Amino acid sequence: MDKEETYNALKRFQQYVVRESRSNLKRMKKNSSNKLYQSIKGSVKVNANSFELDIQMLPYGQFQDKGVNGIKVKHGSEFTFKKNVPSSDMLKSLDKWIVRKGLAPRNKQGQYTNRKGLKFAIAKGIFRDGIKPSLFFTKPFEKAFKKLSPELVEAYGLDVAELMEFTLPNLK
Repeated sequence: MDKEETYNALKRFQQYVVRESRSNLKRMKKNSSNKLYQSIKGSVKVNANSFELDIQMLPYGQFQDKGVNGIKVKHGSEFTFKKNVPSSDMLKSLDKWIVRKGLAPRNKQGQYTNRKGLKFAIAKGIFRDGIKPSLFFTKPFEKAFKKLSPELVEAYGLDVAELMEFTLPNLK
């Protein structure tokens, strides 16, 4: 394969993975704030003897994709909660999520009231049950990999696990 064919094949791969991952987020209703959706981006660079394929997303996208094992419920994920106490970042994110989902308690005048107890109850449930894997990214990635030109795969000795590891460098 020449340089232009390699670039075109990798660009189609990158565009498909980004498009389908975004589509999956919407379809699975995992697009609450739209931040993860907007963060999924990719780029391709091809040189004479190498290429660079980069697909990025916010770090928490990896937890949505692969899931997180809870204290009681295991999802077979490589990720597990390290402590039982929710971080201030998690509580802050939950606060915004509660408002977006219309779960925030209100008083008789329609004003928001204290959500501290609700945030801790939701956080406790997440720690106990974990986050179920959605594979919103993994499935399109693996499907696109299967469609890559055999010449390209052979020329670069590509392996799906290695390609995924090098394609998502900022998430580890």
